[in-house]
Amino acid sequence: MDTVLGFVHLALEIYSYLIIGYVLLSWFPNARESFIGQLLGKIVEPYIGIFRRFIPPIGGVLDLSPIVALLALRFITIGLISVIEYLFNMVG
Repeated sequence: MDTVLGFVHLALEIYSYLIIGYVLLSWFPNARESFIGQLLGKIVEPYIGIFRRFIPPIGGVLDLSPIVALLALRFITIGLISVIEYLFNMVG
């Protein structure tokens, strides 16, 4: 059970860091057009895009959707780990 929980937690933690890295790339000119920027965009944009549909940028410049996406991912992590622990306790 610990290995399953560890894997889920690690995978979601890595995804959080990918989101943070993608956001940091926006601070540097043309960084998102690089190979790494495009790769991160393909991985992260589908998830962040969900939040961008509902959260408009403040003043047309400040995009808060990655922050909300990270918070939601944190809650998803906590919930998923709780469900996995519950299911393993039912079986074991």
